[in-house]
Amino acid sequence: MTTLQRFTGRTVLITGAGGGIGAALAHRYAAEGARVAVNDVNAAAAQAVVDALTAAGAQALSVPGDVSVQDGVEAIFAATEAHLGPVDVLVNNAALTSDQRHFLDADEAWWDLFLRVNLKSVFLCSHRAARGMAARRRGVILNVSSGGATRSHRGFTSYDAAKGGVEAFTRALALDMAPYGVRVNGITPGFINTYGLEGEDLAQRERTVPLGRYGTAEDLTGAAAFLASDDAAYVTGQFVVVDGGVLVQQRSANVDTFPLSRFPEVPADE
Repeated sequence: MTTLQRFTGRTVLITGAGGGIGAALAHRYAAEGARVAVNDVNAAAAQAVVDALTAAGAQALSVPGDVSVQDGVEAIFAATEAHLGPVDVLVNNAALTSDQRHFLDADEAWWDLFLRVNLKSVFLCSHRAARGMAARRRGVILNVSSGGATRSHRGFTSYDAAKGGVEAFTRALALDMAPYGVRVNGITPGFINTYGLEGEDLAQRERTVPLGRYGTAEDLTGAAAFLASDDAAYVTGQFVVVDGGVLVQQRSANVDTFPLSRFPEVPADE
């Protein structure tokens, strides 16, 4: 891979970057010359990524905190600006993906948690970044979505609703920010092996992917770097799908992370 230097002199803030996709993005932007602020609710995980970046010669900063609450977002941006300068690129990557529940087993707290972490955080961080970007007449906001925004996962009504909101928000925000020179785009990951799947379990799942393999976090970095760079200067309000062809096919998946066997038993009324 030929690494360009498209982000020299620019500051990139990535939320939820203590591992997985966020960490891979941090390494890619740093390799292209960016100053990188690494956010995660897990402070130790964020610092570990920063240690790896600085060992490789990058300028990086750990900014732990909860991006789903206003005070946390303000502290994260204040620290980033004080040490690395104004945020030129914001990547809204933080997400909650655990705790699948069938809708009949859902409750208000479960719904609110997923909407807060997966959707409200995107609003809060984007709102904090947007005013400075508008004043400077440049900037990029990049949102990480999911196939669940346009298709459906069993057991994930709250997650899919939040990701659908992220995509609608991205399009609407792109229109609001375009007159100020600020672009807003997103990436839609497919099956990305960030959980260490291996063996027959992995092989079975890979058979549902047209390209024949699960993706890696690094597979997303090219699209993310392009959309945040000046190479995409005339692209806004768009999502790039990075999924090995999963969403374009018309077929029933032979694996499901929430199979029918996990559905609750509901006796029918006589």
